[in-house]
Amino acid sequence: MKILFVCLGNICRSATAQAVMEGIIAQHSVLTELEIDSAGILNYHQGELPDSRMRMHASRRGYELTHRSRPVVTDDFDTFDLIIGMDDRNISDLKEKAPSIEAEQKIHRMTDYALHTVMDHVPDPYYGGASGFELVLDLLEDCCEGLLKHIQASDA
Repeated sequence: MKILFVCLGNICRSATAQAVMEGIIAQHSVLTELEIDSAGILNYHQGELPDSRMRMHASRRGYELTHRSRPVVTDDFDTFDLIIGMDDRNISDLKEKAPSIEAEQKIHRMTDYALHTVMDHVPDPYYGGASGFELVLDLLEDCCEGLLKHIQASDA
């Protein structure tokens, strides 16, 4: 299974979701056949590392964010089985980019996989302070655990 996480610029939320999901997979030593990537709706930060503040907060939890930002491309809808947006704007933009109804059905909201947190989106921490980055990490850890459980249940 191939999973693509998507946010606006691919320098905070989606890049972190990629690292968190890879960490959770490694921690559980399961589903090594999962491929994880991330991308942004915009190409404004193309080729850049994730935001330095996000990298710092993530590293405190043991995640290394090394992904280079890239935009979502049409081929992603053929390549990936799940395309997971962080908020309603991402979901709407992804649906506009989807080349078919089948491709659109691959689009899901990150918080739909939350196990313990009740939020309808993963907020963009870019213009906020330290607490915003920590909240994003908390949400992504919860949602990625839930996503793994969802995948395992689907495979059963």
